[in-house]
Amino acid sequence: MTITLDKYPLGGRIMATITKKKLVQIISHKQGLHPNDVRNVIQAFLDEMTECLAKGDRLEFRDFGVFELVKRKQKIGRNPKRANVPIVIPPRLAVKFTAGKEMKELIEKIPTS
Repeated sequence: MTITLDKYPLGGRIMATITKKKLVQIISHKQGLHPNDVRNVIQAFLDEMTECLAKGDRLEFRDFGVFELVKRKQKIGRNPKRANVPIVIPPRLAVKFTAGKEMKELIEKIPTS
């Protein structure tokens, strides 16, 4: 199998997946904190974000971005194996993220080729 690097963003660099566990390791190392303390703070932060979004609140972090709920309209989908049979996808709520100014500026500096 041949991998064509032009399909990847970041100029052919295959992007890494950063898990919560890896994020805890990175932050605890950089800040000199115990990993359990970092894990508890990250989990509390994620839990609070989830609760706020579930209540319909908008989360805004200056220069980072905004998380908000948006309503997706009902639409018709197709099963590739049976394209003649339409599938109704009901309306639903989804979380939308919009990058903030500082994040946009950092991302724009990344070379794409």
